[in-house]
Amino acid sequence: MNKQLKNKDLFSVYPFYLKNLFEAKIYPWEVLPHIKEYILSLIDEGMREYTLLKKDVLIGPRVKIYPTAVIEGPTIIGGGTVIRPGAFIRGSVITGKNCVIGNSTELKNCILMDGVQVPHYNYVGDSILGSYSHMGAGSICSNLKSDGKNVVIHGDANYETGLRKVGAILGEKADIGCGCVLNPGTVIGKGTQVYPLTPLRGVYPHGCIVKANNNIVMKENKKD
Repeated sequence: MNKQLKNKDLFSVYPFYLKNLFEAKIYPWEVLPHIKEYILSLIDEGMREYTLLKKDVLIGPRVKIYPTAVIEGPTIIGGGTVIRPGAFIRGSVITGKNCVIGNSTELKNCILMDGVQVPHYNYVGDSILGSYSHMGAGSICSNLKSDGKNVVIHGDANYETGLRKVGAILGEKADIGCGCVLNPGTVIGKGTQVYPLTPLRGVYPHGCIVKANNNIVMKENKKD
């Protein structure tokens, strides 16, 4: 099974304000330490049709924010995104357009590209979610190993990230079932679907169905 890990393999379309950030790096985890400074530079330059909600929080047109949501900067929220009650955006967060950030969902140092849905009780920290990916209710991105050591991506080879905190990387249109735990450094390929309650670790190929860690099948229709 093909386990592709480079940005060009996992993401084909970027929000216009993220293209430079990703094209400057080969692997997605290399982007994580630069999210905060990149957001601050965009805020400093200004973005057409985007307005300051408060200091270091820039929002696009037609963003809907429910009264009990909390947003800390630096953060950029793409146009048309919905932020539901009880959501907690802790800063160093940037989203594309038309995302859903759900009730009691917590985001921290992460990137959500266009159309991403994290709609119910999700934690997404030190992670990158490709366009139109989805996390089922209660699924979380664990971003810190229990031994506190740097995260290693275990694919066809071992990739040293040099980072203590790395959550999950979801390729475009990846779909994570309810109640899944994505252990530190998990990478899910484009168009891959994961059954509910699956503990995930390592790298999963594009275009497959993960029924369990020892039961991964390729989709009959391999188009993402």
